[in-house]
Amino acid sequence: MGTRFQAIAATCALSALVALTARPAAGQATGLADSLQEIRPSVFLDCATRGCRPEYFRTEIGWVNWVRLPDEADVHLILTSQATGAGGREYRLDFMGTGDFEYEERVLHRALPTATDREILDGLVRAIGVGVLHFATRNGLLPPSRFREIAESVLSPDAGTSPGVGVVGTAEVDDPWDFWVFRVGGGTDIQGEETRRTVQLSGDLRASRVTPELKAIFRANVDSDLREIELADDSTFRDRRTDWGFSALVAQSLADRWSVGFRTDLRRSLRYNQSLRAEATAALEHSFFPYAEATRRALTISYEIAATYRQYVEQTIYSELAETRWEHSLEAELARREKWGDIAINVEGSHFLHDVELYGLSCYGGLDFRIARGVTIDLQANISWVNDQIYLSAEGLSDAEALLDLQQQAQNFNYGIEAGLSFHFGSIFNNVVNNRFRRGRWR
Repeated sequence: MGTRFQAIAATCALSALVALTARPAAGQATGLADSLQEIRPSVFLDCATRGCRPEYFRTEIGWVNWVRLPDEADVHLILTSQATGAGGREYRLDFMGTGDFEYEERVLHRALPTATDREILDGLVRAIGVGVLHFATRNGLLPPSRFREIAESVLSPDAGTSPGVGVVGTAEVDDPWDFWVFRVGGGTDIQGEETRRTVQLSGDLRASRVTPELKAIFRANVDSDLREIELADDSTFRDRRTDWGFSALVAQSLADRWSVGFRTDLRRSLRYNQSLRAEATAALEHSFFPYAEATRRALTISYEIAATYRQYVEQTIYSELAETRWEHSLEAELARREKWGDIAINVEGSHFLHDVELYGLSCYGGLDFRIARGVTIDLQANISWVNDQIYLSAEGLSDAEALLDLQQQAQNFNYGIEAGLSFHFGSIFNNVVNNRFRRGRWR
């Protein structure tokens, strides 16, 4: 009797184990298939902002089918951001229908400078949910039975700050700080081993006031570095230097697409052989697109003219210990982010007014382009022609200064090239997030 009872109990336990392991898998597979075909809108996330956490969005927005390729999506979501005057961030979410879906909508979400990462992410989850829900509703991708449930979760009061808030103007709020924001910071970095050590100390102060019409930013910093290295001949190389700086920028809107700016800069920079550098700059900028669209597309051209006084640590290659020089520059910048990828181009040229042969010219280009289904090419290149290093020391560099890059060297040009090609293949419907062994060599 006991043996028979044990056999029956073992059979029941085995059946229960099979049921526990098989039912969720079968139900998940069936539910996923039904969701992909009838319920879930497919979304491709094109994220171009710092702190982007796609795995968090996939976890929190489970009623969306996240796909790896834009060709498989019902809606292409481009997420960009820019800093606000208070030190927070404004996130812009552009929802664009693909294929047969003619749809485009923009959602704005603003995060306070005091917001934690969790608060920022939860706010973005709600903003994404609002945008996708609106898209799915307009295009009939959600049945009525699912719409009410999802809408209540997306629009619940606990979901965070409401997205879509407009820019706050000076006349719209009673601010006792009058839009002024202050930040004080500092840090230390100590590293070493038996034969060398490095000690770095830094401090900075920032004050700013930003409104739709005016931007004023003031910064001050100090950096102290100490390096000690034991050499092969038992001697010790020691380098201690302290640099500091202060800068002020005031930019005023002249019209919808024109701005004028003034900048002053006062600093000590021993790497560039300058015990004191004082600069005053005036600038004019024109934007071919509205400034509000800068995170998605921007085309600007700006002109600057500056007067700079330099006091040198060592006599320069032009036999100067101090001098005041005028220079001007012209810069053009193009940046655009679309469903096919993004492109950025920057060209800048400058020269001194007392000698046009003393000039600088730099070019940068970057392209991230989806050339075919699952195939992406990434290109970056920059080159600069340098013929304006009037601050170089006539005494030259020691071997230690050259090897440790403590002093700027003479050069005619510099360049950099990066290229990459990636292929994506396999399942495009895997929405599972598994956070096991995320750190170190297990990634």
